[in-house]
Amino acid sequence: MRGRVLKSTGSWYEVLTEKKDVVLARVRGKIRLQEFQETNPVAVGDEVELADWQGELVIEEIHERRNHILRQSVKKKGHAHVLAANIDLALIIATLKQPRTSTGFIDRFLVTAEAYRIPQCIVINKVDLLDADDRLELAALHRTYAPLSIPVIEVSLLQDADVNRIHNLLAGKITLIAGHSGVGKSTLLNRLDPNIGQATKAISSYNEKGTHSTTHAEMFALNSNTFVIDTPGIKEWGLMDIAPQELSDYFPELRDLRNQCKFGARCLHLTEPGCAVLKDVEAGAISASRYTNYKRMVSGEDSRK
Repeated sequence: MRGRVLKSTGSWYEVLTEKKDVVLARVRGKIRLQEFQETNPVAVGDEVELADWQGELVIEEIHERRNHILRQSVKKKGHAHVLAANIDLALIIATLKQPRTSTGFIDRFLVTAEAYRIPQCIVINKVDLLDADDRLELAALHRTYAPLSIPVIEVSLLQDADVNRIHNLLAGKITLIAGHSGVGKSTLLNRLDPNIGQATKAISSYNEKGTHSTTHAEMFALNSNTFVIDTPGIKEWGLMDIAPQELSDYFPELRDLRNQCKFGARCLHLTEPGCAVLKDVEAGAISASRYTNYKRMVSGEDSRK
């Protein structure tokens, strides 16, 4: 029997079967003993084969993933945690205030999705709170990401019309939703389907940071062919398995210039002579914020900056 993993609950997994039943299953030992680089051999979104084993359902096979998205494991240094698999769209919800989302965090998320060939979208929530200066910053985000074919959608998720816009965007897709705590992920899910019932928490008045209301990734079915994956509100988005020499491949505006650099694939686009990227940065053809975030990723700096 084939199914799709919705949730991990310790040693058990919730699986949606082809008959649209939600069942609990364990992982067979032979899968658990295989050499996985990831901390979790089965991830939300995985398509699996179920079988009866001594009176209980077990996952005995994981079908090949179309893609997946990783972040650094918070428990095992040097190991990756698979947030989700088989994703059609990676959507990041960001806010310019209450709390503020850094472009560094946004770009790390986009780079991770780009590395696994997952289309991306940025949703800016709480636009009703923005003043004139904030609006200028929002316009700059549009100028940065529009040439990269990454949509930037402005919403207030308290408005029905904006929720309907997002619902139409998600229709027929498996969408991973990410963002800092407090930006509105759980609010969006509850507005899309009140039966989801995700917990929401207030923003701290002390530091305008969200408090964590989601502790694990979980998939929800909005209808028979539309799924959303809620992810933990995390402070950083650690890059995995991306060497400094490869990083520019996942910045489309840098990737397009690589062959024009004097040192070609060896160019890190930092101080090298004859670098086409540096030339375009100086000319203003490449976003200064994107290039700054690229340099921080190469050096391993904190993504919250």
